[in-house]
Amino acid sequence: MKLTQHVNQGRLVYLSNTEDQITISENKHYRWLAFDDVIQSVMHLRCPSKLTLPHQYAALMPLLFFRPNKVIELGLGGGNLSRFLSALQPNMTILSIELSQTVITCFKRYFNPQQHPIIIENSEALEWLQQSQLSTTPAADWLICDIYQHHAKSFQSRVVLLTALIDNLQNNACLTINLPDLDDHEINLCLTILRQLQSSHHIIYFHIPRYLNVVVHLLPKHWIIDNLKKRSKSTYLSPIQYLRWRKLFSHHMSAN
Repeated sequence: MKLTQHVNQGRLVYLSNTEDQITISENKHYRWLAFDDVIQSVMHLRCPSKLTLPHQYAALMPLLFFRPNKVIELGLGGGNLSRFLSALQPNMTILSIELSQTVITCFKRYFNPQQHPIIIENSEALEWLQQSQLSTTPAADWLICDIYQHHAKSFQSRVVLLTALIDNLQNNACLTINLPDLDDHEINLCLTILRQLQSSHHIIYFHIPRYLNVVVHLLPKHWIIDNLKKRSKSTYLSPIQYLRWRKLFSHHMSAN
């Protein structure tokens, strides 16, 4: 059954009374989180660590090339990426920065049934990034930015966030950004800005068919991304996962 059919058959299990109307619905197979009636996360109830939306695979493509030890995710949502990473490698340190205390509460109650040890900090992403620059704490080797933003947010605010992300990106680390609901002009502007701000990384991106997502990756220049081996030793992925994801990776576009 297609996911849209599951959504149409769902029952409401939670409704927030906050400015961002947050709802949680479910049927016997899935549970999903929506902001203002826009679905953000979908969890498979029988296998909570399973990825359920196409852009999530695109977002995790760097796993083909390295074994991250510390991941910082800006935007928790329903925690799909965090659950997958924690199940893939339990020793991985995962820190999620989330502005909404309601979202954090919902994640703990409805979207972490296996109690993965995900560290969550209640903070605004830009503020956290600016403070992180002054911190002596070891930087992450993977920054993932997947933040829900209102349509009312200005494009300039996205530019400020992109700049802060680059300022926190180490030469040997990678950065992943999910850009939802932007038109082609805005996407090209974002890619141009990233090229101007950062020259020490490959910049690649994925258009997600039938979805409004563009997933951008900044990968260290020393990574060999154009000649993927049949099986890499530098990955947590299983052999079957690696081969499938390698095929998906071939659909990336370069912004360099």
